[in-house]
Amino acid sequence: MTQKYVVVDLETTGNAPKKGDRIIQISAVVVENRKIKEQFTSFVNPEQMIPAFITELTGIDDEMVKDAPTFDEIAPDIIRILDGSIFTAHNVNFDLNFLQAELEEAGYPCFNGPSVDTVEMAKILLPTADSYKLTELSSGFSLNHERPHQADSDAYATALLLLEFMEKIEVLPMVTIENLLTLSFHLKSDVHLVLQALHNIKLSHIENLPDHLEVYRGIVLAKNQEIQHVELKPPSFPESNDEKNQLLSFGVDGFEAREGQLQMMDMVMKAFRKPGHAVIEAGTGIGKSLGYLIPSIYYSVEKNAPVIISTYTNQLQEQLLSREISALQKMLPFSFKTALLKGRSHYLHLLKFEQTLKEEDAQYDSVLTKMQILVWLTSTMTGDLGELNLSSGGRLYCSRIKHDGWYLSKEKDPWVSKDFYLKARKNAENANIIITNHAMLMNDLLNETSILPPYETLVLDEAHHIEKAARAHAGASLDIISSKFLLGQLGTNEKRQLAHRLYSLIEEHGITISFHPFEMDRSLQDLDQDFDDLFGILAHISRQFEKKHQPQFQKIQYLLNEIGKDGRDYKSFYICAERVKSGLKDIRQKVETGLETVKKAERALSAADKALLEELHGLLIQWEEMERTISDLILRPDERNVIWVEADLNGIPNSLSIIGQPVSLDKQLRDFLFSVKKSVVMTSATLTVKSSFDYFLQEVGLSGREILKLQLPSPFEYQKMAKLIIPNDIPEIRKVQSAQYIDAISNHIIALAEATKGRMLILFTSFDMLKRTYNLIKDSGTLDDYVLMAQGISGGSRTRLTKNFQRFDKAILFGTNSFWEGVDIPGEDLSCLIIVRLPFAPPNEPVTKAKCRQVEKAGNNSFSEYSLPEAVLRFKQGFGRLIRRSTDRGIVIVFDRRIMTTSYGRAFTSSIPPIPTVQGDINEIVTLIEDWL
Repeated sequence: MTQKYVVVDLETTGNAPKKGDRIIQISAVVVENRKIKEQFTSFVNPEQMIPAFITELTGIDDEMVKDAPTFDEIAPDIIRILDGSIFTAHNVNFDLNFLQAELEEAGYPCFNGPSVDTVEMAKILLPTADSYKLTELSSGFSLNHERPHQADSDAYATALLLLEFMEKIEVLPMVTIENLLTLSFHLKSDVHLVLQALHNIKLSHIENLPDHLEVYRGIVLAKNQEIQHVELKPPSFPESNDEKNQLLSFGVDGFEAREGQLQMMDMVMKAFRKPGHAVIEAGTGIGKSLGYLIPSIYYSVEKNAPVIISTYTNQLQEQLLSREISALQKMLPFSFKTALLKGRSHYLHLLKFEQTLKEEDAQYDSVLTKMQILVWLTSTMTGDLGELNLSSGGRLYCSRIKHDGWYLSKEKDPWVSKDFYLKARKNAENANIIITNHAMLMNDLLNETSILPPYETLVLDEAHHIEKAARAHAGASLDIISSKFLLGQLGTNEKRQLAHRLYSLIEEHGITISFHPFEMDRSLQDLDQDFDDLFGILAHISRQFEKKHQPQFQKIQYLLNEIGKDGRDYKSFYICAERVKSGLKDIRQKVETGLETVKKAERALSAADKALLEELHGLLIQWEEMERTISDLILRPDERNVIWVEADLNGIPNSLSIIGQPVSLDKQLRDFLFSVKKSVVMTSATLTVKSSFDYFLQEVGLSGREILKLQLPSPFEYQKMAKLIIPNDIPEIRKVQSAQYIDAISNHIIALAEATKGRMLILFTSFDMLKRTYNLIKDSGTLDDYVLMAQGISGGSRTRLTKNFQRFDKAILFGTNSFWEGVDIPGEDLSCLIIVRLPFAPPNEPVTKAKCRQVEKAGNNSFSEYSLPEAVLRFKQGFGRLIRRSTDRGIVIVFDRRIMTTSYGRAFTSSIPPIPTVQGDINEIVTLIEDWL
């Protein structure tokens, strides 16, 4: 039977039909026999004013709809089109529910047929996509989508997308489609109808599996590509600048020679050959990645020895591999091998996944994630779970199927020959360039077990993060949500989780154990209560701290040793922590006993039984880590560590966390990294303070050592490209209450937004100040024409917020923390950068407090030796968001007048490229900006 899909899109006055929001445009595209048959589109008179932000989003204004029919006038046409169809939309619940409300309001019967959500289909069929927004998906398929946020264009693009998805399903192997079909009945929309129809078509002819795929144990995988061991003739590194430029220009349109990049290549090679350590600050536009990659590749091939490249984030790892390494494989006149290596837990454990597929699990996020993985396995060569775009529930499911090593003999794992983690390690052993991240590098250096193959040469990109990454790795944290989640995974017998499954396995094999399941249940219930008590006492202590100190903001942080260890509350807290640790140990030992007992019957165990033991083994690794954390943070803290409590005042006790980190790791970095590796090259755009590397070198344990140093300023002509503006009519931040300061900056932001037409990124140093400023401006209604987006308020990741910001002409983005670096918004999308206050860490911030004490104890000034250098580096990172390309132009506005009124202000202005600096009141500034932009 032919399926008829009607793809619908609506534009509306808002999101809530129950609150009176109405349709302003509707479009319906009919798809039959895999072809678009017709399209119905109409503006709709909503009989109310269209809000300004909807007009900004859609381009639809009151004038365009004033003569349009009302909804009840076009309802018969819509009912006719929908008759006998599968209602389809991108985010189907919104469009269908809104349409149902309008039909009901107009007195017509609601649509009662099946519905399909193309967002749900996109998540399944494009499991690694960065975004599931219609614009991004249309762009990815090169579909015609000329007017996003107008119903006719959106509906047509969604119809094209539906056809693309049908083609993608059709080329999937039959085994994969059958697995997807089994799971699809638990989805929110009727995707099973699409899968069933295409499954029936495929049944009509014999399928030949493509050569690059294989079926193993009922799951389709992309075949392992055998590593080609190419005999390489050691090349000669291009010594002259002419040779380097000739190499760099190969296949690059519009190539421009950059002297700084050539100097960087020479310095990296010099450090490798010497051998010795080097530190290189490379300003924006130098071409830093190629500056270190090219000499690294030449050196590795010449010496037949690996070079490790470590970046700060997994995202930067992927970028290096997909962009720079890909370009170099075409550019260089010889072959080289690259491997990307992450920690074991990043990879999929295939045996665990296979067995979870057989579970009767109707939980939506788990089902959706299983379907995503089934499709992903037909293409992934890495098995890196980080490739997937997962929901938060999907990430919880993946915590069950991630790789934790093997409890049973890995040779007995039926999937060992396909294991992704083992393959990644094998690739790394044969690679010239191994790309990893700082967290894994620290894990490899500071732990006893080594994951990386032996190496002597290393490049640290984004090196200003290495000390922070080392502290984070050596630290620990404890919070009630993740602790209780871990307890819940084991579960009492009644909850039928892992503990219940272990008992069932023991009974099934007639095994005798030294404890009764009821003992375990009682222990788990007691431990659950002890955790509640532990965080209940901490909540009481935190509220007492709040009353005493009356923090300005909604977040509190305090050092654990400041709450009075002789007090009654702390003694209760300590005793409760001892009970928690004892309970954790008791339960872990019981589970270990059960595991060891069952392990003896390994030969009789099914694959499902083995997967259960592996999952329990993975849980016990986390369980034991939690035991250590209780000891390290509460019972036996290391005096060299700083341990603190933090919480959102509105979310106590669930927002409570106890965190501990070493105050400094300079000695460990020196002993385990710089003293044992022949050459470490450290590079970043922000390493110097007042043109000196001294502060950075001291932080990483290299103070006083002989180091090669190179500072490369940006090649951009900042004098022509940017201006620095300091308003002189904003009160000094230290002389007024925060409410008064927020009121002043909000008024300035409103005036500046009009002058810049949006295109503004505002950087805050505290989320609380960001939130209060955002709400004040939003509630004022003066910027209703603008799209206001705020980190932590508008929803979505940094990447998603940045992309959304670039989509709108009149947009303002409020950011803190991660927005100070790593955000790349080139061109006219960003014309104005506002720095609300100089980025000094709050003096009561725990690590800052501990670091300052350490500096003072050594007889030095903590402000000049620590607080100021840290703030200057952060300021440089923030400033770097504005000019990303040689054609960019923009304005930096610093509201904090200390940059001009204090003796240390010059440390900030001298840290950035020399640009014209202007002071003035808001009227003068607005005029200047309008003229200049």
